[in-house]
Amino acid sequence: MDKQAVFRIDGVRKSFGPVRVLDGVDLTLRAGSVIVLMGANGAGKSTLVRIISGVYFADEGRITLSGQPFEPATPAEALRAGVVTVHQNINDGVIADLDVATNLTLDRFNGKGAPFFFNPRRVRREAEAVAARMGLSFDMNASIGDLSLADRQMVAIARAMTHEPKLLILDEPTSSLSSAEADRLFAFIDRLRERGVAILYISHRMSDIRRLADTIVSLRDGRIAGVFEGPEPDYEGAVDAMLGRSSSQSQVMVKAADRPVFQAKDIVLAHGAKSFSLSLGSGEIVAITGLVGVGKSMLGEVLFGLQQAVAGAMTLDGKAYEPASPRDAISGGVFMIAKDRATNGIVPGFSIFENISLPFLKRFANVSVLNRSRERMTARDQIKSLGIVCRTERDDMSTLSGGNQQKVMVARWLAQPSKLLILDEPFQGVDIAARRDIGAKLRASAAGRATLVFLTELDEAFEIADRILVMSEHTIVGEHRNENLDVDALLAEITGQQRATA
Repeated sequence: MDKQAVFRIDGVRKSFGPVRVLDGVDLTLRAGSVIVLMGANGAGKSTLVRIISGVYFADEGRITLSGQPFEPATPAEALRAGVVTVHQNINDGVIADLDVATNLTLDRFNGKGAPFFFNPRRVRREAEAVAARMGLSFDMNASIGDLSLADRQMVAIARAMTHEPKLLILDEPTSSLSSAEADRLFAFIDRLRERGVAILYISHRMSDIRRLADTIVSLRDGRIAGVFEGPEPDYEGAVDAMLGRSSSQSQVMVKAADRPVFQAKDIVLAHGAKSFSLSLGSGEIVAITGLVGVGKSMLGEVLFGLQQAVAGAMTLDGKAYEPASPRDAISGGVFMIAKDRATNGIVPGFSIFENISLPFLKRFANVSVLNRSRERMTARDQIKSLGIVCRTERDDMSTLSGGNQQKVMVARWLAQPSKLLILDEPFQGVDIAARRDIGAKLRASAAGRATLVFLTELDEAFEIADRILVMSEHTIVGEHRNENLDVDALLAEITGQQRATA
């Protein structure tokens, strides 16, 4: 029996000046079903979500919720109607200066119908009930600003659940979550399905899509390019429709290292962890994969001088390497692209060319005077090389899409020669087209340096790496050349099944 249509979009169009962003979009979201929406940067996903959530008005078309016209004038009206959006930017869903309890109950105790007097005990009691439904066990008095990015994400999702949604929109919700936290979110989505909530899930992560999707919808150039349904929707077909071309990727032509560039011997990352050694060679790309929290980012911080290892020694080009700070690392030719670009990467008030040159201002200066023309020329070269979509190198970073912001972060560190380039989750929150652009550029420019990439998603490692290492419990537990891989063995190392059954 066909499930009831909760939300319908018919012929929606939206333009900004002469640019048509959405061009006749039709979409039906049904009770208890998950539609995964895929689309490259600029396809219109964000505009469609903003229309649904009351930020923009559609120029043409009709939208109905439970059979009634749906035309929210504000996001608050959309919320009251039962259309709830959890945005990719965590800061849009939580307030860092408030505690967990207040964040979880903020919408219940503010606005129309809120109690006249503020009762801290009631706030805490209501917050604990919300947390219990989501399986959260946070300290209700903890400040949101003190929580990890993953924990803030879970609080934002839990807060959204207090609205009893008819339609729930989740924008890349697992990009900051560990495997266990993602599983908890998936279980909660399953419960929402059973309650008849329609879910629009925006993601390009294969693991999410295969776990959740009833239907995959591909959006390209403001139009629906393909709809894929069935017990196992055709993921590769959906990617092809999204990109407008075949996405089949030839196997990486695995390269052997020319010579050792970086070596670590008997490194101990954390007290009680096993030691490991690591060798990275010129011209090769090595991916380290593993679950969230196993020590990948910690290793990156040690290599970049942000913290010290408990034990062990490192060499760079055969010489002792002991960076006391990122400045030491950069001076030695070790660069790192940190994850969470919004916090650790971009400077929103700066232009593209200023963001690219920021760590290397001395190299663009003549007797302490910045050579702006050289800065802009370098940025223009990188914009062309990486396919960054913008008007000029003077554009403010805040005007770029997430994928293009990430490309700028990669451009920053590729614009100067390095001995070791470290990338921590470089594809987090970007679409498949941007991911493959970045990956192709990294492989094309790999000669003369060692490249180390930390990744949680295995398909991303398969697309880029010459070697894949597995990290678990702050140590390396497996190494694989990226050809004729035994994927089952690799997965067993990631999940710890081999050790558990040994």
